[in-house]
Amino acid sequence: MLVQMVLFDGFDPLDVVGPFEVLAAGGDAVAGVTAGGPAAGGRAAAGALDVELVTAEGPREVVSGTRGLTLRATAKLRPDRPGYVVVPGASGPVSGDPDQGVQTIPVLLARFAESAAAPLMRTALDNPDVTVATVCGGSLALAMAGLIEGRHAVTHHLGMDVLEATGVHAVRARIVDDGDLISAGGVTSGLDLALYLLEREFGPRIAHAVETLFEHERRGVVWRATGRTPIAV
Repeated sequence: MLVQMVLFDGFDPLDVVGPFEVLAAGGDAVAGVTAGGPAAGGRAAAGALDVELVTAEGPREVVSGTRGLTLRATAKLRPDRPGYVVVPGASGPVSGDPDQGVQTIPVLLARFAESAAAPLMRTALDNPDVTVATVCGGSLALAMAGLIEGRHAVTHHLGMDVLEATGVHAVRARIVDDGDLISAGGVTSGLDLALYLLEREFGPRIAHAVETLFEHERRGVVWRATGRTPIAV
């Protein structure tokens, strides 16, 4: 499984580093699992999960929105490659005057929506072999680009009204699974998102092993548009 994590100028570091570490640990756990068990003569599932930092432009240094912390993307976003594409949110002030040079979170997300990343994300969403996942404001970036209208998603609680205004069905849940679009709420929900992706791909035992390693307990129920509709109580 390939996971491409998309960096852009002003990204939120925790939206990236948290899921990256969880997925990397999951890859190590999967590689150590023997298919069919030792008694069955199975082989190690090496390379079952790879995580890459990518940008729309290709390999480069990318400055986050938090105190200039910088990460290096090592590859270009390839929406034709099967697997997952993860879009983080942005980091910075919530309000301020952009004309005065204030790089607010809405400005950064709107810039992503107008960048070279947007058409690549459209291709990823159209690819049946790709699942797009977002952390925090990542879903807002896609919504601002007009890519997820009519879909179910969640974002940081401060952006839920904006998400709804773009035509997205905003769901107040920790994680929302809308098939080939999976979104997570605020910043720390990236950990829960990554653990959910591990469970989705490799089962609960792998996810539980990584959860235990990180001493993190997942929160909330994963919302899906399935099952019985609840009545108001």
